[in-house]
Amino acid sequence: MTAMQDILPDLPCDAEGPIFAEPWQAQAFAMTVALHKAGLFTWPEWADALSHAIKHAQAEGDPDHGDTYYHHWLRALESLIIAKCVADEALLHALRDAWDRAADATPHGQPIVLENDPQRAFV
Repeated sequence: MTAMQDILPDLPCDAEGPIFAEPWQAQAFAMTVALHKAGLFTWPEWADALSHAIKHAQAEGDPDHGDTYYHHWLRALESLIIAKCVADEALLHALRDAWDRAADATPHGQPIVLENDPQRAFV
């Protein structure tokens, strides 16, 4: 078991490491590792934030079948980013909307980039 699995025992893994069903999950994972390495938060802070996000979702009716794990991961990451004053909730929502518009405007099979956002609010 790796040090990260000691801290996050519910992390979906196989023999080679974390398992991701979709690219955004790997990106959220990588951002979390990078922000930890940059000193934004400790692993215990991360584990607390993720635990809180999971408990909050369960209290709101999440059946906890494992398919929403990285949604909780992303919610925990956003909560730490806000708590550490890196960005506020309004900026995170604006960026999420920009990525959604960029995805809608991107031809099938092409990489989604913010430059494809027709409103180009954050380019």
